[in-house]
Amino acid sequence: MAHRVTGVLIFFFLFVHVLDTALVRVSPEAYDKVVATYKTPIVALLEYGLVAAILFHALNGLRVIAVDFWSKGPRYQKQMLWTVVGVWVVLMAGAIYPVLGHAARVLFGS
Repeated sequence: MAHRVTGVLIFFFLFVHVLDTALVRVSPEAYDKVVATYKTPIVALLEYGLVAAILFHALNGLRVIAVDFWSKGPRYQKQMLWTVVGVWVVLMAGAIYPVLGHAARVLFGS
């Protein structure tokens, strides 16, 4: 279920990204305003959520491939899921500073 939810969330992000990028051709001033909103701490949290969704979707996709194409995959799918979750948690912990560092500096100062 989480794989499908993250896939839908990523799709909606890509849809919005295409729309806001296309805005530059219509009104460069409006595009600049939209891009300025992306520098807020709330959007940084959403960006961290996007990283979480993409990373989980990618790692779980590799697990799904292993389950489908490895003869022992179905037998080990639960262990592979917990491995995916563990790797995801470690990588997300490592992504906190790069993704949220700017927002923390804005909120709490350098």
